[in-house]
Amino acid sequence: MNIAPKKRSSRAARLTAVAAVGALAVGLVPASPAAADPVEAVPASNGRGHAAHPDAGVIAGELLEQEIVWEDCAFPSVDADTAAWLREIPVSCADITVPRDWHNPDDGETLTVRISVTDTADPDQYQGIALVNPGGPGGNGLPWGAAMAHRSPELAEQFNFIGFDPRGVGESTPLICEYHPVPDDLWEDGASAVQGCLNNPLTPYINTEQTVYDMDFVRALLGEEQISYIGYSYGTWLGNWYQAEFPEHSHRFVLDSATDLTRKSLQETWDLQPRSRDRQFQDMMLPYIARQHETYGLGEDPMAIRQAWEEAGGTRDPLGQLITIETIIPAMYTTGGYPAAAELITAFIALDLPEAQNAEELQAQLETLLEATREVSLEDPEENLDARMTQQQPHALVREEAAERVEREQAAAEGTTVTFSGTFEAIRCQDGAWNHSRGHWDAWVADLNSKAPFIGPLMSAPICAHWPAVTEKSAPHQRTHPDTLILQPEFDATTPYEAGQRSARLQPNTSLITVNNEGTHGVFPYGTTCVDDAVENYFRHGPLPGNIVCGALPLPGEDVAYQVGGDIHQAQQNVQIKMRTDAVKEANRMVRHMQLDEVHDQ
Repeated sequence: MNIAPKKRSSRAARLTAVAAVGALAVGLVPASPAAADPVEAVPASNGRGHAAHPDAGVIAGELLEQEIVWEDCAFPSVDADTAAWLREIPVSCADITVPRDWHNPDDGETLTVRISVTDTADPDQYQGIALVNPGGPGGNGLPWGAAMAHRSPELAEQFNFIGFDPRGVGESTPLICEYHPVPDDLWEDGASAVQGCLNNPLTPYINTEQTVYDMDFVRALLGEEQISYIGYSYGTWLGNWYQAEFPEHSHRFVLDSATDLTRKSLQETWDLQPRSRDRQFQDMMLPYIARQHETYGLGEDPMAIRQAWEEAGGTRDPLGQLITIETIIPAMYTTGGYPAAAELITAFIALDLPEAQNAEELQAQLETLLEATREVSLEDPEENLDARMTQQQPHALVREEAAERVEREQAAAEGTTVTFSGTFEAIRCQDGAWNHSRGHWDAWVADLNSKAPFIGPLMSAPICAHWPAVTEKSAPHQRTHPDTLILQPEFDATTPYEAGQRSARLQPNTSLITVNNEGTHGVFPYGTTCVDDAVENYFRHGPLPGNIVCGALPLPGEDVAYQVGGDIHQAQQNVQIKMRTDAVKEANRMVRHMQLDEVHDQ
């Protein structure tokens, strides 16, 4: 196949607590100063002595001459049926060798990055390569080139899509950390885990800055002058960082479900996430269950359903935490999962089981709960492989974290070491400085338990509170920042609407497509002309559209999309929605009163 480029809470509660932080779907060098003007001076964060607009192909030296050995793709991160579906697209895979440290590429140390390239573009329409990243940080991106060609054949006519496992991920060189868990002290446990990662000499090189140089090196190896890009969730941060480092090499960029791209670290995006999860739970999911009262039998009042959930223990109960991690949070990534979440919420309320005291009791309760629910498929993924592809990525990252948390708890009890993939934490913690004060994070958790009491019991200080930054994203330059199209669902619980809106408002040459009343995280291709035509027209032809507000698709089993939260109109230039809507405030008051009653009853 020719893939050459064409012409140009309780004891048991701690078993799952930290996992709910989830994926966007872990101090060798002090943080760099803020970047200078990239046109008039070398960005301070580069630290390489290269030109203001560097070229990874030039920096890599002899590595640019490496022979690329193309082979059939295995896609081990997906199931066999999905892998077979992906291979229906003409696609080849290869390992490429990159410098371990783009700051010092001549030190002889290298890493391997696994890439896949589709061969779909019509030579007469060819516009170049388009890289795709599904987020994470740490998401397996290798299948996503072929997946995007499947999902958007219109774009595949003009672009060859590239999927890749970023450094530290999947089939690329992994980052494995080992440490001694600290029992009964999450703060010290986090510090120990960080030290375990910092003991690995690879750790400081697993960050977004190094990855964007890998991306530019792929461009150079394939003989392309520019890349286009589609990134989801953390992938928006990755793509935006590439634009800041390589504006001259950036063509068309679509950033779907954006982090706050205006910040110098990812902390602000994660700070918003717990509150946005409370918002979707109260303002979207519970009203959905109430509208489906004939199916679930919980009545037509969302607030009454919330009260029943809380009276059964809610996320203060270990089983409620497990339900939230395994079903409710994944349904906030893909709202096709609402029926499955509703089933388990209904069963949890009806059974009203006592609080589990250990992992064995918790597992038994879960089996009892599952027996009480009927099978609810997610848009029949056996027949809809495209849906399966979008569902599995964030769900896998959340569940991997949950499994790692259980393993750490067991190791702490036994006094043994535990190994884990450090990529997720290394990237989000090293990409700019986080607050390192224990007092700050204790106050943050206390505030969440008051103002976001649905997700609050699952939260603790992030591991980034112990991790020194090694780099910092440059601010976009007003004159050279490439055209960028951001898509943002109104009720996105992972990268909240406020992050995408702020990014589109403050970044130059950037337009925003809002999907009103939508909660799914990552929407393109969406299935409506309002969203998809705008994206495809920009990606194929340019220029950017103006700001657009599109309506949502109906939730499962419904014929219309219901209005939730405040309405967003196209005429509004600075849309304001509230993290705490009136319904959320009412729910918070109700939970506080219930907690006071529980204290009085003790």
